[in-house]
Amino acid sequence: MAWGRRALLWPELGALISLGVVFGFFALVAGESGFLTPQGTVNYLQVAAQLGILATAVALLMIGGEFDLSVGSVIGVAGMILTIGVQVLGLPMWASILLAFGVAILVGLTNGYLVLKTGLPSFVVTLATLYILRGATIAITREVTNLTRFSGLSDPALGDPLARWFMGAPLGLPVSIWWWIGLTLAFSYLLLRTRLGNWIFASGGDPQAARNNGVPVGRVKLLLFVFTAVAATLVSVIQVLDTGSADVLRGQAKELEAIAAAVIGGCLLTGGYGSVLGASLGALTLGMVQQGIFFTGVNTDWYLSFLGAMILGSTALNYYLRRKALEAWR
Repeated sequence: MAWGRRALLWPELGALISLGVVFGFFALVAGESGFLTPQGTVNYLQVAAQLGILATAVALLMIGGEFDLSVGSVIGVAGMILTIGVQVLGLPMWASILLAFGVAILVGLTNGYLVLKTGLPSFVVTLATLYILRGATIAITREVTNLTRFSGLSDPALGDPLARWFMGAPLGLPVSIWWWIGLTLAFSYLLLRTRLGNWIFASGGDPQAARNNGVPVGRVKLLLFVFTAVAATLVSVIQVLDTGSADVLRGQAKELEAIAAAVIGGCLLTGGYGSVLGASLGALTLGMVQQGIFFTGVNTDWYLSFLGAMILGSTALNYYLRRKALEAWR
């Protein structure tokens, strides 16, 4: 009985239930169409992995009490910096990759600094950053190159000492899956087993009380904004080197999908509660919905409707389980 009551407190429980329901539905409806084949599974995991990389960092930030709506635009910015560095400036691939990550760190620091110094909600600040970055990416890229989409990036990456960490399929699985697994394990350990993890929970739960107890709330939140920007750049680099192309509009709406995965995974919008593993399970669920719709033959335009229903249903389930857990422990 005590074990069952403890299970109700797991942030991941609602995500596990949602994942099981979605898997059961699509396995029943689309299983014979290729959904459960080895190749179908790999494709599904690859879709989930790129979202999962982003969702793990977004979940940490949400647990810390903040949002970052600019990560979708950072994906586009990073891809263009990488492309222009190689094809226009003539930089080696490794230098362009480092430049993209450097700009991402700058974006994260800027977002965090503006939130902390102005006192404005991070939702507003990063929404503004989303539009500024997207507009600047389109305008500057067109001004410099007269193009908005590039290809031919696979050859410069061949043999590059840094690019090999972001491309290929080690042990038969796309590299994005390995990055996703590594980040989920690393961020979960950080959140649950380190002092910084305790600080993240405290910063999101009650910032003033955390400050009174010596928690450097400002530095914690600044670091979390950097994490999200770097995660978005990692996704961008993997996409560019996997497809050999980049687009100024790449990453559109990914910020909302990442937040959706975190919410499905049990993160509270008010901060102070959530799980990195839950966010990864949320990404698995959304990836399954996206691929499952394709295999069922349903018009994929319905994906956003399924996404909205998933958010509503999973959030209601998470609140119900939390309420039952609190009642059980009284």
